[in-house]
Amino acid sequence: MAETCAASTGPYQRPMEEYLKLTVDGAQSPEDCAAIRTFQRSRSITPADGYANLVTYRTMTAVEARANPNAAGDCPQCSYRVTCVDLGRQLLWVQTGRNVDFDPVPIRTGRDDEETRTGWHAVYWRDRDHVSTIYNNAPMPYSQFFDGGQALHGRPDGLFDGGGSAGCVNLRLADAAALWDLLDIDDALYIWGTKPGTAD
Repeated sequence: MAETCAASTGPYQRPMEEYLKLTVDGAQSPEDCAAIRTFQRSRSITPADGYANLVTYRTMTAVEARANPNAAGDCPQCSYRVTCVDLGRQLLWVQTGRNVDFDPVPIRTGRDDEETRTGWHAVYWRDRDHVSTIYNNAPMPYSQFFDGGQALHGRPDGLFDGGGSAGCVNLRLADAAALWDLLDIDDALYIWGTKPGTAD
């Protein structure tokens, strides 16, 4: 007997319906619930309950961008490696010219009044087991600092808990570890856009 899927309509119902090619009406149906749950299971999202939450939506955005994350051309294509941080879509990827060296992954950037600083930056210091000296000894694994106290780093807790960072670019631990293995001192970052829900 098939497992009943009874999650209610989530805040990201409509974009999930569009992505999964379901009837786009913004209202949960048993078919929608089952399709969203299947997507969640395929991406190891827990709980895989069919509810269209922020984690599911951000994961979908990263998956959808994989074919061509820089389709809009916002991240400069250079002869050297560039880490692209798209604040609007809350995505990070790495490219050299038109080649993608690191597929897009979901991120969490700075909250209102503590926004992640835009423009060109470079990794100037790395610390695999960094602990914050500013924020109550918060763990910042795989830290790669690019502007003052702002860094790319892993977040041991849920990536989307709390609404935003204090300016750092937070990644899931596995993504932060993989990025650590790829990047080095002086690698370039380009950050642009505005995180949804923050001031321009």
